[in-house]
Amino acid sequence: MRPHLVTSLAWQNYRAEMRLSACTVLALVAVIAPLLVLFGLKFGLVSSLIERLERDPAVRELIPLGGARLDAAFVDALGQRPDVAFVIPRTRQIAATADLSVQGQSLALNVEMIPTAAGDPLLGDLAAPEQLDTVLLSHTAAEKLGIKPGAWLDAAFTRQRAGQSQARHTRLKVTAILPLAAFARDGIFAPLALLEAAEDYRDGRAVPALGWAGETPTGAARVYPALRVYARNMHDVEPLRRYFIEHNVRVSTQAAVIAQVLSLSRNLSIVFWIIAALASLGACAVIFAAALSAVERKHCELSVLRLLGFSSTDLLLFVVLQALFSGVLAALLSAVLYGVVERGLNQLFVQASGAHASQLLLQHYGVMLLAVLCASAFAAAWGGGRVTRIEASQGIRHV
Repeated sequence: MRPHLVTSLAWQNYRAEMRLSACTVLALVAVIAPLLVLFGLKFGLVSSLIERLERDPAVRELIPLGGARLDAAFVDALGQRPDVAFVIPRTRQIAATADLSVQGQSLALNVEMIPTAAGDPLLGDLAAPEQLDTVLLSHTAAEKLGIKPGAWLDAAFTRQRAGQSQARHTRLKVTAILPLAAFARDGIFAPLALLEAAEDYRDGRAVPALGWAGETPTGAARVYPALRVYARNMHDVEPLRRYFIEHNVRVSTQAAVIAQVLSLSRNLSIVFWIIAALASLGACAVIFAAALSAVERKHCELSVLRLLGFSSTDLLLFVVLQALFSGVLAALLSAVLYGVVERGLNQLFVQASGAHASQLLLQHYGVMLLAVLCASAFAAAWGGGRVTRIEASQGIRHV
């Protein structure tokens, strides 16, 4: 077997029949390029949707319903699960409020208090407050109060005792302002200890950390009515929902939205693979016909090569190599055409919706090239199989 010589002869003959070779390449491009566009749309749209959902913490949030009774042990166990990205208990909603004001202003803004800690998905790159007197302020509340990061607020906590209205005050430092997209209501993100202090005060218990007098705590374990819990990714939402159900805690999730996106991904995959299978048969038919016609057209030349000592394997390699040349050129040309189409589609969709419509990764191009080469080699070997039956004696009549 002479692989180098066979390769050289196959390439020289391929170039000599440039018109026929170009027809084969264009026939393959007509199959491969639309498949690349279709797969790029499928991968780009679904990836864009999934990426958008993954970036939205609300999609991964599970909200307990109906006033659950959760202790610290349950919260700790939940935080140890690998499918949980963030969890922190919440105090009673009616107790988790504060009246904020700025020195020198008469405006008092009632806001909700949200417990937070390191790793909170809503904070993004902002550092979570750690001290009892530090908080993050929502964008809407900051606008209404007219303050910026670093400002100090007066926080008032009121309660009704024996028919009288009572209040305690403490100063809070605003370390950062949350983006509007993260939280669109009036609120402060504070350490859990501040919410527990507000709840204790409103329940009549003493808060030594803030110097507020009251009844001595009984020492009983604190029970929380709700949690802030986020799954690590949207695929973990359903397992977490089942975990809560097993512990008799009803939760609200975005499972319907997630299911729609995953269903769309599956349906598009089915449609793509059906079309890809039909197109692949067409591409194999093109290579098969090209190889079969090449053997018939070059029967005399191939018989002379057999007379000169080329084996059946050499002749079959000659046919297969020419099919591989067409496959490589068709794959490259299809990739270039897809790149042009991808650019146009993405510019159109980015302007309309801010999302990429079509996208292929480097590994996708590699898989495409490998598939084209395998299909070309298989179809050429099948269609050109007759070359192995050419006898050397047939070449004598043409010498």
